[in-house]
Amino acid sequence: MVKDTEKHTPGSLVFFGSGETSPSGRKVFDYLFRKLPPNPKIALLETPAGFELNSAQVIGRVAEFIQHRLQNYSPQISIVPARKRGTQFSPDDPQIIAPLLDADLIFMGPGSPTYTVRQLQDSLAWQTIMARQRLGATLVLASAASIAFSVFALPVYEIYKVGEDLHWKKGLDFFGPYGFPLVFIPHWNNTDGGDELDTSRCFMGQSRFSQLMEMLPPDLTVMGIDEKTALILEPDESTAQVIGLGGVTLIHTGHEHELELDIEADLEGTSLDHVASRRQGHIHQYSNGDRFALAECCPMIIPPPGEGLPPQVWQKALDAKKQLRNEPVVSPSQQVLDLLAERQQARVDKDWSRSDILRQQIAELGWQVKDTPQGPQLDLLGK
Repeated sequence: MVKDTEKHTPGSLVFFGSGETSPSGRKVFDYLFRKLPPNPKIALLETPAGFELNSAQVIGRVAEFIQHRLQNYSPQISIVPARKRGTQFSPDDPQIIAPLLDADLIFMGPGSPTYTVRQLQDSLAWQTIMARQRLGATLVLASAASIAFSVFALPVYEIYKVGEDLHWKKGLDFFGPYGFPLVFIPHWNNTDGGDELDTSRCFMGQSRFSQLMEMLPPDLTVMGIDEKTALILEPDESTAQVIGLGGVTLIHTGHEHELELDIEADLEGTSLDHVASRRQGHIHQYSNGDRFALAECCPMIIPPPGEGLPPQVWQKALDAKKQLRNEPVVSPSQQVLDLLAERQQARVDKDWSRSDILRQQIAELGWQVKDTPQGPQLDLLGK
């Protein structure tokens, strides 16, 4: 792969508890759009609702909201219909997911968390999303997408609608490369059930959610996001903030923290304090307008450029970024790549003489080969 020496700043990460197309949601998008380039390119990913017959209409409502409510920014909107693997709308199809490569903002929203994980896990779309965020694109996640980005995804429909036993599913674990395991729970303060049924904690209710917490491994953080509220993570500023009508509740687990409340009387309780105590954890709560250091909630470690991503995906994302900045894209020709692959095979065969000849041929074409523990890298000669 081509050596990448440029410093890259990851883009903002936004998690909605709900209400992405409400007046409070518009305030969040206003905040984000002010930071984007003029006439920003917006990619709306259809995947979370891809199993629904009206998935185009579901994401279309988001497109209509952005087009009409944020028209002053003249957004350029593209729908990415990456609905299902193995179909003409596959998230592995380069043409289908092409708008992700040059998007300033990528949005994913309503649908099924577990379906989202199944369709995106290790897909070309997922790898491209990770690459683009590391290179500065803003990611906006709502409801199902927020859950799917977790290290463990809450199977909401399976438990709440179908009646399956309490359990977790493996999530996409977006923050794994950042060294921080996170679980997102939108609809944290939901009250759809009224006085008869507790539907808080994303329709699980406090009692069931307490049991679900006990099933999680230690040393992770649960982020509960109220409805019509967004948590915005700014890696470039090392800050986070809350915008909306509600708040955000963070439950750290796996390390003790002094609690102000006396909870010894009822360690079987289902309140957040009881749950945190049993899991050697503590709680942070933030309200609308609160701004705090990422180190307080999510001490992220920015991964090295391209780490954990296929080299060809990272290179495509780099080229797209240069095109966005009107910079010339200088990539090795297919001839150079073929010679590099041939040289790598010669090294596997321990044909060192052949390897040296191929290195010289590559140099004559303007590229220098550097062997690293991660594999061979190409540097453009003269730079």
